[in-house]
Amino acid sequence: MFSPTLRSVSADKATPGPALSVVIPCCNEIECLEECYARISAAAHSVARSDYEIIFVNDGSTDATWPRLVTLAKSDAHIVALNLSRNHGHQLALTAGLDYARGARVFVIDADLQDPPELLPAMWARLDAGVDVVYGQRKTRDGENWFKKATATFFYRLTNWLSEIEIPVDVGDFRLMSRAVVDVLLAMPEAHRFIRGMVCWTGFTQEPLPYDRAARFAGTTKYPIRKMLKLAIDGITAFSTAPLRLSFWLAFAFIGLSLILTAYILISVFDGNAIPGWASSILVPVVFGGAQLFCLAILGEYVGRIYVQSKQRPLFIVKEIVKAPSKEPQK
Repeated sequence: MFSPTLRSVSADKATPGPALSVVIPCCNEIECLEECYARISAAAHSVARSDYEIIFVNDGSTDATWPRLVTLAKSDAHIVALNLSRNHGHQLALTAGLDYARGARVFVIDADLQDPPELLPAMWARLDAGVDVVYGQRKTRDGENWFKKATATFFYRLTNWLSEIEIPVDVGDFRLMSRAVVDVLLAMPEAHRFIRGMVCWTGFTQEPLPYDRAARFAGTTKYPIRKMLKLAIDGITAFSTAPLRLSFWLAFAFIGLSLILTAYILISVFDGNAIPGWASSILVPVVFGGAQLFCLAILGEYVGRIYVQSKQRPLFIVKEIVKAPSKEPQK
């Protein structure tokens, strides 16, 4: 059922796939599912007629999301429901859906409908014109407080500044991709995945589609501060060695500071102004100990990721796949 090469749950790629695959990670989204299903089905039909599939990935939901997805999958031949064995996180749930997708083009969107599926025709037209990736770029963010907006702004700009590739700001995973891009993306075996950065790394022709992001249709955000911080660390460490270089420059700076402090102490001793006291005994271990711990923390983060990657465990485990009996697509 699974493999670390990401070819675990893939449908038979030898058979022709549909014109469009839609991938939707879901975690406790029962309040959004009906509206999500209706709007995305309408958008998919508008560009691909009946030649499409919608892949819902249940990422360890604890509400009625999975039973409802089973019902949808059994009643609509366009729907495929993947049930992961546990909560793997948004990026790995998205990877599972991409791995299963067979479409010539793949549309990625979240179930909360903050990103409007009605933009699919505009994205489709750009791929018809020769673009490989069209990604939504947020102009405004409704329904979010000032703290969430400020931290998101800081995250995107910091990641882009530190990254060794250019990652567009104010961009999530909402996008339409060609089959060629998806195949390259699936060949990348990183355990700590930052998909929007990985898509940028692939190259190809990519362009933004500006839009106003709406508030959630229902429910609460699945990206609290803790998960945002984890995503930020994944993005920075996956595409930049700048933190490692920072630890080098910090070490260099503190070596210089230690030389200055040593000179000051020697001068004070020779001048007879040395005060037997706590200043040097306290200041030196605090300053240099803090610098060492900071550098070790950065090194530890990278070493930990190497350790996780070296185990080559499957990125995700699919417990169950539900879909209606296959039918010939109606052209």
